[in-house]
Amino acid sequence: MSQLTVVCKRELGSYFATPLAYVFILIFLVLSGVFTFYMGGFYESGQADLAPFFNFHPWLYLFLIPALAMRLWAEERKSGTIELLMTLPITRFQAVTGKFLAAWVFAGLALLLTFPMVLTVNYLGQPDNGAIVTGYLGSWLLAGCFLAIGSCMSALAKNQVIAFILCVSVCLLFILSGFPLVLDAFSQWAPQWLVDGVASLSFLTRFEAISKGVIDLRDLLYFVTLIAAWLAATAVVLDLKKAD
Repeated sequence: MSQLTVVCKRELGSYFATPLAYVFILIFLVLSGVFTFYMGGFYESGQADLAPFFNFHPWLYLFLIPALAMRLWAEERKSGTIELLMTLPITRFQAVTGKFLAAWVFAGLALLLTFPMVLTVNYLGQPDNGAIVTGYLGSWLLAGCFLAIGSCMSALAKNQVIAFILCVSVCLLFILSGFPLVLDAFSQWAPQWLVDGVASLSFLTRFEAISKGVIDLRDLLYFVTLIAAWLAATAVVLDLKKAD
């Protein structure tokens, strides 16, 4: 665990050593406010809740999280420090998990800085704060899934731009898998069990349930399993790259 902590601290510190952290947080906070209060129709709805805030998170993460994740391994490879990292007395699991946790903690920090919105809705009315808490939990788990996918794509790609494009593409597939248009296309030729399987992979379906205050163990296991699977895939890719 000590090696894992060292990797995590090293990676987390690297974010704040450059303007990247501050630019990311600023963009996230500004876009969150714009989507919630202007595009989300917060005032027009006449309800004191953060539904407009959470509804845009999958789409906000679709571009911001890949931009954060694309540097995880592609930057190491570009700068030549990946060889040094791999020669340290740490396991592949510790390296992959440590870098992922640092990015996940950073994303969580950016999410926590939106707390003025919670204060705003509580000032304007009497929202369901339990649903708000579960919404933040679901958003953080969703960000973790995006980051785990981005970690794998960053390990796979030769540069950050390709890693960004691959991550956006894969995450978009997970989002669209729950859309009625996609499910209708599958239902025309696929058996119902396959249609249900495709629908169950959707980020939107799982996230919307949690953001509404419904905590289902299956949804939590979905996010945790997906994160673990993509991190395992990252380790496999790194091993294959090393073999080459």
